[in-house]
Amino acid sequence: MKFDTPATVNPIDQLKTIGQPMNRIDGLLKTTGTAPYAYERHDVVQHPAYGYVVGSAIAKGRIRSIGLAQASRAPGVLAIVTAQTAGKLGQGKMNTAPLLAGPQVAHYHQAVALVVAETFEQARAAAQLVRVDYEPVAGAYDLAKAKDSAVPPDSINGDAPDTAIGDFEGAFASAPVKVDATYTTPDQSHAMMEPHATLAAWKGDQLTVWTSNQMIAWGQGELARTLGIPKDKVRLVSPFIGGGFGGKLFLRADALLAALGARAAGRPVKVALQRSLMANNTTHRPATIQRVRIAAGQDGRITAIGHESWSGDQPGGAADGAVDQTRRMYAGTHRMTATRLAVLDLPEANAMRAPGEATGHMALEVAMDELAEKLGIDPVELRIRNDTQVVPDSGKKPQPKAKEGTPAQEHKP
Repeated sequence: MKFDTPATVNPIDQLKTIGQPMNRIDGLLKTTGTAPYAYERHDVVQHPAYGYVVGSAIAKGRIRSIGLAQASRAPGVLAIVTAQTAGKLGQGKMNTAPLLAGPQVAHYHQAVALVVAETFEQARAAAQLVRVDYEPVAGAYDLAKAKDSAVPPDSINGDAPDTAIGDFEGAFASAPVKVDATYTTPDQSHAMMEPHATLAAWKGDQLTVWTSNQMIAWGQGELARTLGIPKDKVRLVSPFIGGGFGGKLFLRADALLAALGARAAGRPVKVALQRSLMANNTTHRPATIQRVRIAAGQDGRITAIGHESWSGDQPGGAADGAVDQTRRMYAGTHRMTATRLAVLDLPEANAMRAPGEATGHMALEVAMDELAEKLGIDPVELRIRNDTQVVPDSGKKPQPKAKEGTPAQEHKP
């Protein structure tokens, strides 16, 4: 796309906002410590109890039994929730693994119990007295080892997992200059300042949760579906989020367990995931293995471009969309992308700050830099020579145009 001239009519070019001192709407509340975060809603309920999550100590297997006698007798304990005491639970459409384990354990730190007590310290102390007898089984945790068993997912971002245009293999083999490189990215976990946190209260059959969640309608529907109650019986309130980045898009264990704990204790309950559980109880960006092949003539014009990616998730999970942007960038007649998904017994993989683009762009752009070095061409010049005004993998579909009044308008060369 070409952005050669100012659009002139939009707020950016007029400098009405950009470059001007502006007060954030929430700035005063945040800097004075009065922003109403979920765990600190002292204004909405009276005398809430505190829940403390017990996470699984094994990565895969089953729970033989849970001993609650000591914990139940501990000072201040009001209730203990487990899969056995919670009643029948459904599973949200956007959760890959159940949020409360039992009897099967899907991954390390999957919630196995919630201890509810008068104070946080009492709940935490009593949680140490919960005795869980596990039967661990062998699992798969290494993407490289599971790579050969990976299969095409149903889709990536709603599109086919594989694409092929022209004769990629033939064009790549015959090209005078080419790069064939494999890149890896590790598993990455969210570590937002505010943990996943919820305050839940029941009024009859009406549930209200004040929670740190990025998608209100999704969370409301998923919580209702998991609890098996009508959606109109659930109200979800989330005015402030202390960091989400994709890690709070979906219903997580804190919201479900707070609701279950409040029902069991007969009073409002607040639950915040311990910092140690945030890496394994919630979603994360999955590790990837990516092979990128790019071929060009001596003039730097790309003739063939291929991108293959492997990632892993729980059974029924989704693949990382690392190849997605390669379908949209850089000219090249002969093209190929492929995505493979392995089953891993790790915590659920999902969105984290530009899912797919973050991992895929790294591999693609490093490969472009390596191609530029082989060609002896400036890397920016290489990209300019291979700019395209159409989405390459769609045939002739134009790249999206900027609309009138948006930051810039496309100008054809």
